[in-house]
Order: sequence, then C-alpha cells, then structure tokens
Amino acid sequence: MIPNPKILKSIEKLDYRVTVGDVAAQAGLELNFAQEGLLALASEAGGHLQVADSGDVVYLFPKNFRSILRNKYWQLRWQQTWAKIWKVLFYIIRISFGIVLIASIALMMVAIIAIVIAMNSSNDEREGGRGRSYGGGGFFMPRFWIGDIFWWFDPGYNRRRLQRRRETSGNYQMNFLESVFSFLFGDGDPNADLEENRYSAIGSVIRAHKGAVVGEQIAPYVDKADEDEDYMIPVLSRFNGYPEVSPQGQIVYYFPELQVMASQRGTQSISSMGYLQEKPWLFSQANGNQITMAAGLGVLNIIVAFVLQSLLQNGAIAEIMSGQSGESLVMFTASIFWLLLSYGILYLSIPLVRYFWIKGRNPKIANRNEAREQRAIALKKPSQSLQQKISYASQFARQKIIGQKDITYTTEDDLLDQNLRDRDKIDREWQQRLESDS
Repeated sequence: MIPNPKILKSIEKLDYRVTVGDVAAQAGLELNFAQEGLLALASEAGGHLQVADSGDVVYLFPKNFRSILRNKYWQLRWQQTWAKIWKVLFYIIRISFGIVLIASIALMMVAIIAIVIAMNSSNDEREGGRGRSYGGGGFFMPRFWIGDIFWWFDPGYNRRRLQRRRETSGNYQMNFLESVFSFLFGDGDPNADLEENRYSAIGSVIRAHKGAVVGEQIAPYVDKADEDEDYMIPVLSRFNGYPEVSPQGQIVYYFPELQVMASQRGTQSISSMGYLQEKPWLFSQANGNQITMAAGLGVLNIIVAFVLQSLLQNGAIAEIMSGQSGESLVMFTASIFWLLLSYGILYLSIPLVRYFWIKGRNPKIANRNEAREQRAIALKKPSQSLQQKISYASQFARQKIIGQKDITYTTEDDLLDQNLRDRDKIDREWQQRLESDS
C-alpha cells in the first residue's frame, strides 16, 4: 500500500512524533483512516510506537522515512520520475495551443501570398507584361500582418518594460505561449483543495478549544448551517466526536481523540477572518496585454481564413497555381482549410463560454463567503444562550500531552531493557496496587 501523501506531509510538519489526533487535525483526515495510515507507515518506514500509561499511542518516525519508502516502493520512485516527466509534457501541451494557432495563421498567410503572386503573374502574362503590380491591397494586408506577428514574438520586444514589472512585483510572468493556454482554459480550480482546507481548519478550531466545541464555532467553515446542526454529523463522523446535551437542552460536541497530543504546540493557523474563504474563479492569470494579444490572434485567424476562402472560391485557382512553386503548399492548405477555420472558431468560443460560466459561478461563491462571514461575526458577539452553550462545552475541554515521562512501553527498545530502565516506576505502581488492595 502506497502511503497517503497528506499523512507524510503532516508527520513532517509535526516534527516526526505524532498521535492519530495530531495527523487527523493537521490533514483534515478521518481518524480511522489516519490511524490505518500511521500503522501501515510505521510498519513500512521503520517507525516506532510509544504507549503511555493511559493507553494512548504516539507514533515516532525517523526523519529519513521518505528515503526508506522510496527504496521499498518502486511506485514511489516511479511517481517522482513521472512527476518530473509530466511537468515537461504539460508545459509542451500548454504552449502547443499557441504554436498551433500561430502555425495556422502563418500557413494561411503564406498560401494567400502564393495565390496573390500567382494571380498577378497570370495577369502579367495575359497583359503582355504591362502594368506589373505587386502593391494591391490584398497583398499588402497579409504582409503587414506577418510583420506584426514576428514583431510581437521578437525576443527583444518591450524587454525593458517587462523587466521593470518583474523587478517591482517579484512574480513570475508567464510567456505568451503559456498565456494562450491560460486564455483558453484558465489556470485550474482555485478551490481544488477546499475540502482538505475545510476539515483542517475545523480540526484546528477543535484543537484550539481543547476538543470541545459548539455548533456555532464550526458553522463559519461549512457551506450551509441550519438550526438542527445537521452540518455537524460529518464532522462527528470524521473525528470520532460525541454530542452531549446540556440541562437546558442545548447540544455541544467533544472529540476525545483530538484532545491527545504528542507534544505541546501552537494551534494551526486559521483564516485571519475566522471563517473558510473560497477563492473566486479567475478568467486568466495572464496580464491584460497577453489576453488582448491572445484574443487578437484568434480573431486574426478567422479573418485570414475568410480571406483565403474568398480566394479559393475562384475556380481558376487550381489552373493558376499549376506549375507554380507554392502549388503544393496551397493545395495542402486548401485540403485542411475547414480544420483551420474550426480551430479558430473553437479558440474564441471556449473562452467565451468559460467567461459566462465564471460570471455565473463567482456570485455563488461570494454569497457563501458572505454567509460564513456573518456566522463568524455573530460568534464574536455571542448571545446569552450561546454563552451558556460555550460554558457547558468548556466542561468537556481537555488537553493531554504525551511526553517521554508518560511512556511505559516503546518498540524502540527491547522489553527487558525497558523494564530495567523503568524498574523504579514499576515498583511504585506495584506498591500503590498493594496498598489499594489492603
């Protein structure tokens, strides 16, 4: 079984000595899942179990446990290798859309120029060489556009301005070919790790209140909060929590396993606003100039395609191009003309659909954020009833730190060595038992 990456990261963040509750709260994982993962990882990575007097278990891992796992699992080695390969492949995929678009425009323009030159040559032959002209509007227009394109992609284009922007912002600026992909498909889901962040924040809130909370303290981190507090059911299930009813009929929740810690440490950082914030979708992270250029190339592709179509509709083109140097290129372009036009239409249609989809989605995200913010504000000014609930919940608040002095057994040492080392402690325990029996 390949170890869960979230568990590995949590162990490293928690300094390699953890309880199940530590990992579950840190990573937002189900307690049972975290326990199974820790046991399997301890077995495979040379971890050790430390058992306290209370029966609580602490997991201790060597700091090189990732190296141990890599040597054992070819899947992990392959994952790391594939991650590097995929990074290169994905970059190639990203820039390929821009390359295909530029190649499409360039191919059609060259075909247009070849057709115009052939038509002018044919006219000259019919007119006996008189009135030779290469300055027609149909010729100059493509030549001007081609010049623009190569100017746009000149390595020295506007270099000083871009350099100043990098120096002032310190942020990475995607190149134009990357911005084409961003214009088409965006830059991924900004809330891809929302559920992980949600339960990690909830675990942190529970830890901050020593394992005992009321529903209103969790409400700023869920999407919908109802009076029946049904939103607490998945939280109880994930962290093995228990509800308790106060004498006034109010429900509070406590989580015994999140009260046990391997060491004293500060609580995880929660949102400074005190609630879960979803990030709005961005159309693109490319700058305005890059988006304008990317859209402009899409429009240019369609315009050039229609110019080429108007020329190809001339039935005499095949005869005019016969024997000309660009005949094969024009015929090839004509054979894939509809593919080139379709690519240009899709190139502009996909961002347009995505734009309206984002416009419809972001207001819903804003509404959920606002609702969570209002619940967080209400929590800062609790009513008398809420104060009573919080006071009752504090009765179940506990924090148990399992230090080295609390350990009675560990798999690090031989059992006989542990008994010799702890003989004084064992003698005291036996003495206490004899006195209690008497």
